[in-house]
Amino acid sequence: MYKADQQLDFCLLIPCYNNLAGLILSLKTVSYDPKKFLIVIVDDGSDVPVAIEVIKSDVAIFNNVTILRNPQNLGITAALNKGLEWIEENARPKYIARLDCGDLCDSSRFYKQVSYMDNHAHTNLVGSWCIFENKKTSLKYHYTTPTSDQQIRKAMHFRNVFIHPTVIFKASSLKDTGYYPGNFMYVEDYAFFWKLINVGSVHILGEFLVTCEINNEGISLKNRPHQLRGRSKVVREYGTSLLWKIVGLIKIKVLLVLPKWLILRLKKLVYL
Repeated sequence: MYKADQQLDFCLLIPCYNNLAGLILSLKTVSYDPKKFLIVIVDDGSDVPVAIEVIKSDVAIFNNVTILRNPQNLGITAALNKGLEWIEENARPKYIARLDCGDLCDSSRFYKQVSYMDNHAHTNLVGSWCIFENKKTSLKYHYTTPTSDQQIRKAMHFRNVFIHPTVIFKASSLKDTGYYPGNFMYVEDYAFFWKLINVGSVHILGEFLVTCEINNEGISLKNRPHQLRGRSKVVREYGTSLLWKIVGLIKIKVLLVLPKWLILRLKKLVYL
């Protein structure tokens, strides 16, 4: 059982809204020393509340699970910030990791990310390559990115190279960055990662450590035009190179006119 004064390697933050099946699927892929991490699930007002008894009946997840609940659906930004606030007030992790319901972790993911962070003290944020897969169709593609700090800083002007469910970041960085910003709807992670970039080094492991679910009915695809406009706002706010900012903003304008089906097909070749 987790004790409040116990030093943890990381807390794994998972928001959940009406996706208990996806949550359980994801939890089954989480592998790490049970004495050294804590899972924090934020139930964002699901119609049927997420219950620890249900989770433990399907997942051998030990006793290191905490469930927080919003009485109504407040959205992912509020859910994530509720989790971060709880972690800061009640836990002592070195790092905070992310995962979304339905996404799957390689069994080595957390061991490799924690090891990298432990051996690179100035690094605030680490991601990984991932595989995107639509379980209902044959659509599947591998997402690769630059891996070094300087390459990532440039690429972030053109796209969010950190896929949210792949990341782990230094818990102490929250003192400098604060939580996920509430004024960047649909791209709160993009803005948050920029804030982490501005206070330390970043890195991406060149390994496929997470498989992310493509859902044609999901929030990201439904709200893609709003998401792209949000990306434009983030680039304007946080971009550090005038030239890269201009090129990035032009790219976003082009993406706004492309149909969703074409974007999904193009992603097999290059992530947009």
